[in-house]
Amino acid sequence: MASSPPSKRRRKNHSEEDSADASLHEIPPLVLFAHGAGAPSTSDWMIRWKDMLGKALHAVEVVTFDYPYISGGKRRAPPKAEKLVEFHSDVVKTAVAKHPGHPLILVGKSMGSRVSCMVACGEEIDASALVCLGYPLKGMNGAVRDATLLQLTIPIMFVQGSKDGLCPLEKLAAVRKKMKSVNELHVIEGGDHSFKIAKKHLQSNGSTQDESEDEAVIAIAEFVAKCLGRK
Repeated sequence: MASSPPSKRRRKNHSEEDSADASLHEIPPLVLFAHGAGAPSTSDWMIRWKDMLGKALHAVEVVTFDYPYISGGKRRAPPKAEKLVEFHSDVVKTAVAKHPGHPLILVGKSMGSRVSCMVACGEEIDASALVCLGYPLKGMNGAVRDATLLQLTIPIMFVQGSKDGLCPLEKLAAVRKKMKSVNELHVIEGGDHSFKIAKKHLQSNGSTQDESEDEAVIAIAEFVAKCLGRK
């Protein structure tokens, strides 16, 4: 998905963003950012969002990594999400040991967000919040995969494109009502599973891809600030 360099991105709602920025300065969070099923941590999408999240959250570090099935540049089909939990948890533990005392925020793209939720359900991981970028609520057979979400007890934010076929918003709304954890939703209007918005939609709304993504990042920063008791 093409995008302007972060330094040239146009910003909206500066007062809201500045407020969230200031509140995150106290003890910067540690962010663990997991990739989706089809692209590694070195993909353009992951690099861009890593940069945006790091700046918006003033993170001490945004840790990205590759699951074993995608390492070495070979494209292989991902295993079931459950089989990635142990590896993901080990990455988290290593990062936490490197940055003791920093609140932990788990972030994931698509499959990575689902595995992040599974990791957060484990007793050994003490995360302050979860951010799911394009949660894949529907499985390949069309079934709603909500079991892990219903187990969660920590705050979680969903960032979803309104045209994401893997997560129909009406189905997500029904799941959110059943969840025990505090949960929020930010919708990128016209966005697909990777938040790409069609040019016709952008033109009709007088907006840009960058502006839509910037608004999502601002919402994430405000959510994290609330979870850390800083707003």
